[in-house]
Amino acid sequence: MATPDTSNAHREATPPEGGLNGLTRRLGPGLITGAADDDPSGIATYSQAGSQFRFGLVWTLLLTTPLMIGIQMLSARIGWATGTGLAANIARTCPRWLTLVLVGLLVVANTINIAADVGAMAEAARLLTGGPHMPYVVGFGTACVLGQIFFSYERSVRVLKWLTLALFAYVAVVLSVQVPWRDVTVQTLTPWAHYPKGVPLSAYASMVVAVLGTTISPYLFFWQASQEVEDNNRRPGAAQLRTHPEYAAEHLLRIKLDTYVGMVFSNVIALCIVIATAVTLNLNGVTNIQTSSQAAQALRPVAGEFAFALFALGIVGTGLLAVPVLAGSAAYAVSEVFGWRRGLSRGFRSARGFYLIIVAATGIGTAMSVFELDPIRALIWSAMVNGVISVPIMVAMMWIGQSRRLMGPHTISRRHRVLGWTATLVMALAVIFMLLTQ
Repeated sequence: MATPDTSNAHREATPPEGGLNGLTRRLGPGLITGAADDDPSGIATYSQAGSQFRFGLVWTLLLTTPLMIGIQMLSARIGWATGTGLAANIARTCPRWLTLVLVGLLVVANTINIAADVGAMAEAARLLTGGPHMPYVVGFGTACVLGQIFFSYERSVRVLKWLTLALFAYVAVVLSVQVPWRDVTVQTLTPWAHYPKGVPLSAYASMVVAVLGTTISPYLFFWQASQEVEDNNRRPGAAQLRTHPEYAAEHLLRIKLDTYVGMVFSNVIALCIVIATAVTLNLNGVTNIQTSSQAAQALRPVAGEFAFALFALGIVGTGLLAVPVLAGSAAYAVSEVFGWRRGLSRGFRSARGFYLIIVAATGIGTAMSVFELDPIRALIWSAMVNGVISVPIMVAMMWIGQSRRLMGPHTISRRHRVLGWTATLVMALAVIFMLLTQ
């Protein structure tokens, strides 16, 4: 029997790459996922870390970077190797009731997070241009829903990629202030020697848990896996070529590059936010920042109008990036569990359930912001729900990644297993501590 010729399909499934244009083609799900992690809620967490503990928590970002890379690479690999999203794979390995509980809690946490992010965007816009709070809330919520419904998948990806540039605002903030890099290095390497006076140990530990929970979040797992599935579906013959050694090696390398760049970029931006707030707010006695817009406003008298404007614009840009990711990840998870048609590459009429979840999550989150939901309470509840579901989801992901039945020849390596289980263990310890101290 003749062996089928896969060379033409291979060429069609793999877009031409080379130079800067080739690099931008390789970057997609990982870059967008990493950038979405620095949403307004995350900015608030990093601002609080910098303003309260100066450089004493920079080490947490160094710790979480490899763990974040490992777990997100696993998410992407699962989506690419199985051709289905993370929720569908969890449903194959876990009891139905557990899958429904995890997905249900994910939707709740994402909706609360959307509420906090929409509210933060509205407040940042109000600080920049003036006017009442409510029109900004409604405007941003409506824009996020309409963009996902009416933009094609390709256009959505392009817009989300461009929105990642908003994060460079925080690089510019750091460049606009004087940073004592020697102090940054010393306090990062010896944080115990620079513990702030009068701050209880529980507050320090809680902030460590908050930073860890911000960088490793369940909605990022679901989003990146589903985007790999969408990306594969756009490539003719991709499903048949997954067992082709050359094709598999090429695309697993792309996933690795995309994820490395996205997660390192994410934590570099987080580092810039911590440093910027440490050298401006902390040194001027501002140590109690509860929202990202408060951080922007507090920067104005100590760092000037330019730094304030950049910080506020960054909040708006990252919010416009993160809200579609939060709503989209919830829609993918629900649709996969119930077997609905799904995907941003489909129109509203052919995937109504999928888009209605997006509308519902964004709409409810926006409504919560209209009624001025307490942002700190929202973040606490979102962090607790995410913490509760992250560990079982990560355990399920590790099982899936090691399953030849699901992954075929693309099971994860021993080194990746060590990194993944380490991330799971660290997250489990963080959740246990969080639950004991609440």
